[in-house]
Amino acid sequence: MEVNYKNVKVIGFDADDTLWVNETYFREAEEEVGQLLSHYETPNKIDQELFRMEIKNLPTYGYGVKGFVLSMVELALELSNGTVSNAIIGKMLQIGKDMINKPIELLDGVEDVLSTLSKDYRLIVATKGDLLDQERKLEKSGLLQYFHHIEVLSEKQEANYKKLLKHLDIKPSEFLMVGNSLKSDILPLVNIGAKAIHVPFHTTWQHERVTKKDTNGAEYRTVKNLNEILNYFKTNK
Repeated sequence: MEVNYKNVKVIGFDADDTLWVNETYFREAEEEVGQLLSHYETPNKIDQELFRMEIKNLPTYGYGVKGFVLSMVELALELSNGTVSNAIIGKMLQIGKDMINKPIELLDGVEDVLSTLSKDYRLIVATKGDLLDQERKLEKSGLLQYFHHIEVLSEKQEANYKKLLKHLDIKPSEFLMVGNSLKSDILPLVNIGAKAIHVPFHTTWQHERVTKKDTNGAEYRTVKNLNEILNYFKTNK
């Protein structure tokens, strides 16, 4: 699919699993939770119930590690009928603290891509999650110097993107979004007339998955890694 980027003036980047590793740590934490609660249920059932709990709690807690930990604790209380030990709750809290304190592992080519594109384009971060946690990760990443604006959204839907672009005085036709989630980073932008490049990550949270029907007819480009996007901009500039 040929998509022209010659009108693009501003490029937005998702953060988690686009600039650095994130979802891998949640998968590891889920395995730990399965072990901690194995006295009450099978690991597969615990995984299913934890996802159910997270989705139920999204309107209250939002995205991020803190909401994940609260959902873990709530699930432990539910599965144990309120008898789960303080020791297990303490271990769950420690899992969350360990996740928050993980070093930032940049994905391949990130700094080279940002350094190159920032010479000719305005770059912004458009991510979702816990504000404090995302600000901390951006600070630890060493990438702040490349971005003109950082936006932590409560959700990544068409209305959120429209509001952001209007606030920054950016025309949708002049905006490109780069991210790993078709549901959050790609389809909403295509639907409002912006450009989008999908950079898949090897692990995707269930909540972010879409069907072929969802993507049918949507005009966007998929690349194997972030470095590939430079080829298109060298061609079109």
